Amino acid sequence: MPDTCLLTEGEIAARVETIARKIAPAIDDYTVCVCLLTGGLWFAADLTRALARLGRDPLFDCLWLASYGDARTSAGACEVRAGLQREIAGRRVLIIDDVLDSGTSLAQAARMVREAGAAEVQTCVFARKPWPSDRAIVPDFVAWEAPAEFLVGYGMDNAGRGRGWPGITTGG
Repeated sequence: MPDTCLLTEGEIAARVETIARKIAPAIDDYTVCVCLLTGGLWFAADLTRALARLGRDPLFDCLWLASYGDARTSAGACEVRAGLQREIAGRRVLIIDDVLDSGTSLAQAARMVREAGAAEVQTCVFARKPWPSDRAIVPDFVAWEAPAEFLVGYGMDNAGRGRGWPGITTGG
């Protein structure tokens, strides 16, 4: 059961619409949105629908990276479980993830798409948590400045549970 609700489903939806309005002018219909699995799936689905309502129809792909497993802290390195399926050489890419904690996954994803020949790489996270030191990457778009809490819901999990909760909570 969740502890404290930080964002309701309605508040999340409003933040997605707001960030989509910021992103829409920065991309085109040839941009490839790359969702980082597994947590980024919820945000990526909502964001790409919000972009469609704004007249944008980007391409879509996924990259499956794992640095947490069922732990509450990053292992400090990412395992690539599934790579890109779409050709991105010469294209603009928008990487979409649920939360920026240490930045390990997002930084690795950005490096991978650059190495695959992306013409431009932008990053977007739903939640950015405060961090005690500089991170390897600063996202281009952030929907919500989250507290320094363990977050569950809207794609974020506690040992695989709670991802489907419609709001974001401080536990699980």
